Amino acid sequence: MSLTKYDIAKRIAQELKDGYYVNLGIGIPTLVANYIPAGMDVTLHSENGLLGIGPFPKKENVDPDLINAGKQTVTYTEGGSFFDSSLSFAMIRGGHINLTVLGAFEVTDKGDISSWKIPGKMVKGMGGAMDLVAAAENIIVATTHTDKNGNPKLKKECSLPLTGVNCVKKIVSDLAVIEITEKGFKLLERAPGVSVDEIKEKTDAPIIIEGDIPEMNL
Repeated sequence: MSLTKYDIAKRIAQELKDGYYVNLGIGIPTLVANYIPAGMDVTLHSENGLLGIGPFPKKENVDPDLINAGKQTVTYTEGGSFFDSSLSFAMIRGGHINLTVLGAFEVTDKGDISSWKIPGKMVKGMGGAMDLVAAAENIIVATTHTDKNGNPKLKKECSLPLTGVNCVKKIVSDLAVIEITEKGFKLLERAPGVSVDEIKEKTDAPIIIEGDIPEMNL
């Protein structure tokens, strides 16, 4: 059984470490804010000028003036700060973000990512993704394993405009956790009830399989 977007976010939250500064991209990545382990000191950053983002607000606590880079309403934690985007990008370009979680249209077994444009569709801009992939120490992609037409999103080569090259370290999809190594995709975990054969069938690149592949612990 494939994971929901909430399950993907919950699994990615297991990659967080105490003291991390983390940028969460638009879409599934933003949900990670709701699954930070209790007692862990993690500071969430948004490129529109927020540091110390909290969980998504309940309906009665929504502040329409407090939004993340994806224009979603958010909360902030004690000690949170607000600043202009030039300072926010200085944090990114200065290498002060420990982990970036991004969505993606395509990812290759070399760590290339396409995440900002589909030809023929109007976009408002590339956002901060290109800065993030160029400067972050660690990049995890949160995505479905295939697109809405069933085509693989994990590939040998991207067919869409690139966001970054050789930058993604790990992928958490609705089917699997996959590490990107020097030899390509390596399967680490599979979603509950999902077989290795199904993951291989829906991946448009070879996958390294070593031993029995455990199910994700959610």
